[in-house]
Amino acid sequence: MKTSTFEGKYGIQWTSRMHSDDLYFADGLSLLSQTQQQMQKKTTSVASVSAAVGLNIHKGKSKTLPYNKHNMHQSNHN
Repeated sequence: MKTSTFEGKYGIQWTSRMHSDDLYFADGLSLLSQTQQQMQKKTTSVASVSAAVGLNIHKGKSKTLPYNKHNMHQSNHN
C-alpha cells in the first residue's frame, strides 16, 4: 500500500495531527481521499502495483462511497 501512496498526501485529515490514507480489513481495503481526482490516482496506482505481484482487483466487488461533509448526504455508487 505504501508503494501506491508515496507521491503525496491524498487521505483524510481527521484532526490537525491525524491523517489516514487507507483502512485495512481482514478481507479488504478501504481507500480514503479528499477529492475524486485523488481517489482515481490512488486506485489506478493500487491496481497497477497489485497486478505487478499477481493480484487483481475484482471490479464487481469494488464500490465507492462519496461523502460530502458539508451537506451530510451519502450515496453508494458502483
